[in-house]
Amino acid sequence: MRIKNFFLFSAVTSLILTLCIDIVVSLLMYSSSKDIDSKTLLIFSGVLFIVITIVLNYSLNSYIRYRINKIYNQVNSLKKRRVSNINVNADEFDFLARDILKYSYKKKKEINKLNFRENYRRDFLGNVAHELKTPLFTVQGYLLTLIEGAAENKVIREKYLNRANLAIERLSEIVGDLDLITKLETNDLKLKIDTFNLLTVIQKVFDLLEMQAKKKGINLTLDRFYDIPKFVLADQAKIEQVLINLVMNSIKYGKINGTTVVSVGYEDEEKLIIKISDNGEGISEDNLPRLFERFYRVEQSRSRDQGGSGLGLSIVKHIIEAHEQTISVNSTVGEGSTFCFTLEKA
Repeated sequence: MRIKNFFLFSAVTSLILTLCIDIVVSLLMYSSSKDIDSKTLLIFSGVLFIVITIVLNYSLNSYIRYRINKIYNQVNSLKKRRVSNINVNADEFDFLARDILKYSYKKKKEINKLNFRENYRRDFLGNVAHELKTPLFTVQGYLLTLIEGAAENKVIREKYLNRANLAIERLSEIVGDLDLITKLETNDLKLKIDTFNLLTVIQKVFDLLEMQAKKKGINLTLDRFYDIPKFVLADQAKIEQVLINLVMNSIKYGKINGTTVVSVGYEDEEKLIIKISDNGEGISEDNLPRLFERFYRVEQSRSRDQGGSGLGLSIVKHIIEAHEQTISVNSTVGEGSTFCFTLEKA
């Protein structure tokens, strides 16, 4: 049986005290010219040792229990352990040290998380203000110009009203995307899961974006001819939005007379993997980790010229994650980018 560390300490201390007392008693008896029987001295020493050991061990245990409980009371977030009915030893200090270490680690994580959220909130508010400010100032500028007399000129009036309308549409797009991404993050947006042919949706997206692609001479195509339908289990409208955002991105940042290729393959027995590849300008490695953040733009000035709310890829990521699937991107500057996401096979 293992001897408790504190009991051992009490026993050694008691032995030392007993020897000291024996020496003092022997000296006193010797100075008073009285003899003491060795047997009596031995019995006295034994009884004294036992009494001191019990008293000392009890006192140490009581004091240490009190101190441990006081520490737990001060660190009130810790789950308090009952220490009143145990013999205190080094293991209890090990437990206390581990528990406090866990507590400090947990609090450090919470603080880091709060700091991250605070920085994220600050950046988000700054980005929202900047994104909303641009179209608002544009509309205000055109309207003030018309109010100050430019409305008398029919050509200028129509031109400025059309530009103001475009700014309002951009503003509406930003607000709509913000509303959508908020619903996605708070799980307020319910997915309508159904079985559908993914190839049909891809072709529909190609048809919708055909005019935008023709303006840059970009060819939208599948990687090969698919003679068998690819059925998936997902929200068709949301997946269509994902494909529109990704294909539209490939058009915006693809090179003139380039190509956007969509492929559908098998990730495993239960999943399909969809890839959207272009041969455009590509994305630098430094920008890839932040690509799916709200309002994050690889090149601020050029991205704003291309239009959009700056929330497209963030919405794409949330929609895919709402389906409990994954999305990733691979890119090489000057060669192009490939976005990949998975869907459950029906």
